[in-house]
Amino acid sequence: MQPSPPAPGGARKGRLSVSPAKAETLKKLRSSVGQLSTTTTRELERSLPWYSRLSADERSALGLVAQNGIAAFVTWYERPSQPSWVLSDVFGNAPTELTRSISLQKALQLIRIVVEVVEDQVPNLALEEDQPALREAVLRYSREVAFAAADVYARAAETRGSWDTRLEALIVDAILRGENTDALRSRIAALGWKAQERFTVMVGSSPLEPSPSYVGEVRRIAGRYAQDALVGIQGDRLILILGGIDEDEAAYAKLSELFAPGPVVFGPQAESLPEISASAQAAFAGLSAARAWPNAPRPVAADDLLPERVVAGDDAARRALVQKIYRPLLAASNGLIETLGAYLELGHSLEATARELFVHANTVRYRLRRVCDVTGWDPLLPREAFVLQTALVVGRLAATPNGRERAGRQGG
Repeated sequence: MQPSPPAPGGARKGRLSVSPAKAETLKKLRSSVGQLSTTTTRELERSLPWYSRLSADERSALGLVAQNGIAAFVTWYERPSQPSWVLSDVFGNAPTELTRSISLQKALQLIRIVVEVVEDQVPNLALEEDQPALREAVLRYSREVAFAAADVYARAAETRGSWDTRLEALIVDAILRGENTDALRSRIAALGWKAQERFTVMVGSSPLEPSPSYVGEVRRIAGRYAQDALVGIQGDRLILILGGIDEDEAAYAKLSELFAPGPVVFGPQAESLPEISASAQAAFAGLSAARAWPNAPRPVAADDLLPERVVAGDDAARRALVQKIYRPLLAASNGLIETLGAYLELGHSLEATARELFVHANTVRYRLRRVCDVTGWDPLLPREAFVLQTALVVGRLAATPNGRERAGRQGG
């Protein structure tokens, strides 16, 4: 029965008897560790162009891995064991530096060089009768170390994945809370984001029981329509934060399919990080008010829900209506706000509005087209007329009794 493997680096008691040939090989192996390490280092510099481009600290760490690999082979050749302690003997405390410095592919290239150096020295290290056994041991050992390296990288990837998930959740939460933009920018950079403009936030319902792969699948699909994407699930809501997105209806429609049934709202496009929190707040306000518009499209822009948001008590929506609709109409003069007010109050009748204002019906049509040009909302469309009427209401309420709004009403 084979004895249990000795602890790495400790004294190994109860040695098994070995043949004279193997004993001589072990003696030469022990005395050649330094020479083999030096030869390996030279071969790494000669055969691997990327090795010489590493920093001195990185080359030192990788050189230590190679040296440990050779020293551990000597011990392993004397007493083959399971790869559990081979992992600690070869890589020691190097996994963090190793996975940061080079990819798994390059790590395996390094291991191959180490194995080739030892294999090339077999004729000088073993008697002829023991050379086949030494070559076989080199191949078996290289397999163990390759598996150990793969295990190191798999654990590192799992750790990075867990950290990235936590960091992503922190970023999503920071955006929703309007956290300091410098800290937010630092965290997004740590996550590897490249987008610097055109940020959009989409919110909607998440599946009741999302699968373990759901978030990754959402992130992958979102990456087709945006340069970067963050995904967050808070309770029953799915949050998509998109960077570098091309704002078109087809992209938003495709992204809305990632959400569970129910309203999906996207906030106004933010051109920079300081604006992204406002976009998120608008999207959430729109989601809360969306049930007041049963026939709303899916997805729907938060700005298309301004009337419902105002009724729900969203002060940002009230300000938006005043700033984007009411004030531009006041500034345009030429009877636009008076004509719009009369048209909405008189049941959307062109003729009744013309009679009320003592102008021709074509003048009313022209002024309503100008309203559309100034505000972007068409009073001839029922839904958009509702938005305009809400803007008039909140604008009049915001005006002082002796302000320009009174003059506008007297003219209407």
